[in-house]
Amino acid sequence: MSIRTFLRELEAQNQLIKIKKQVSTEFEISAVMKKLDGGSAVFFENVEGYSIPIVGGICGTRDRIAFSLKTKSSELLHKLLDAVEHRNPVRIVEKAPAQEIIEKEIDLLKQLPILTYCEKDGGPYITAGIVVAKDPLTGIRNVSIHRLMVIGRNKLAIRIVEGRHLDQYYKIAEGLNKPLEVGIAIGLHPVLLMASSSSVPLYVDEFEVASALAGESIELVKCKTVDVEVPAQAEIIIEGKILPHIRAKEGPFVDILGAYDIVREQPVVEVTCLTHRNNPIYQSILPGGYEHMLLMGLPQEPRIFKVVQNTVPSIQNVYLTPGGCHWLHGVISIKKRTEGDAKNAIIAALAAHPSLKHVIIVDDDIDIFNSQQVEYAIATRVQADRDVVIVTNVRGSSLDPSANQEQGALTSKVGIDATKSLMKQRELFELAKIPNENQIDLKKYLE
Repeated sequence: MSIRTFLRELEAQNQLIKIKKQVSTEFEISAVMKKLDGGSAVFFENVEGYSIPIVGGICGTRDRIAFSLKTKSSELLHKLLDAVEHRNPVRIVEKAPAQEIIEKEIDLLKQLPILTYCEKDGGPYITAGIVVAKDPLTGIRNVSIHRLMVIGRNKLAIRIVEGRHLDQYYKIAEGLNKPLEVGIAIGLHPVLLMASSSSVPLYVDEFEVASALAGESIELVKCKTVDVEVPAQAEIIIEGKILPHIRAKEGPFVDILGAYDIVREQPVVEVTCLTHRNNPIYQSILPGGYEHMLLMGLPQEPRIFKVVQNTVPSIQNVYLTPGGCHWLHGVISIKKRTEGDAKNAIIAALAAHPSLKHVIIVDDDIDIFNSQQVEYAIATRVQADRDVVIVTNVRGSSLDPSANQEQGALTSKVGIDATKSLMKQRELFELAKIPNENQIDLKKYLE
């Protein structure tokens, strides 16, 4: 399963724009990507100074992600849940397209068209690389996406969020005074990007989740210089070691909310080998763009669903909205059984995703993906003194500029119960229906 196959599918669907004009890796490509953000994917054929083309935005819409997973947009959450619960094994191969060319003399900025995106960036950044590592004690594999800033000919500063799985592996290795070996894969089918972004328990191999999403075993190949397996169909593989006890300044760089994240001291990757296909394709994710938001936020929806389901079994779906950068705002639909269901769902949702700031609970007659319908539910089913829950001085998102970051991102959170009252006449809330409305084919009437 390769990005090349998916690009052909996108082209057939008129969802891929090809740019023939020569473009620069410094600001120009990111500016074009920004103009097309949330629309078609984009393929830059002529990159100044490089023979390698660049693709971006392949996961830039919810519908496109659903298309890649062969499902409907409204069913993405359930597709992801099922893949985690019913994982498929991977398949190890001896030879792979990702290793057609092997380079052990490394000069990253000469060999790869790594982009500089925004004016205050700390340097050129790799944004679409999945990082593969193994627990130094158990050998259990972890796959996750991390931004990587070029800080030298063969050095990268890697942003590792405290407490995440890769952070745990790295601290184990550091405690043993050993480097953590990693493979960084670039140029991947959306199935692998989604699986790498998923929120799963520590013992779960994300490649097995990808195999379930794909409906076939993902092929992996062992790296040439480190003991790690990486996707055989990837375009580019960077092999390396996260060095123990060494840190470098990482940032500034744009976060999911579109503002600059702070500069931190982060671990350093020493690159040991670079392998790639003949005529590889370099993949980029625009920081703060829809692709970034969706890959980061969409995988949180199944986690919220499972936690809320423990309290409100009649939950139907979860949607982290684009207005909240697919991170801070959510809408949840339930089949309401008792008057307390919506408020219980609010409390559970805020606990499930600590970055969630505002959440709205609606009945299952409201399409949570339709902002007009959600606003209608608020307008006709909410009384503020009865239906709005405010929680103060709780931990929120470290990315929220309005939170009190000096005290651990303290914030206030709001939950809105926009469900119909069970105490009032149901007829008051019943939405009018037209018989056979969904069976009408407008094309017949417009001919």
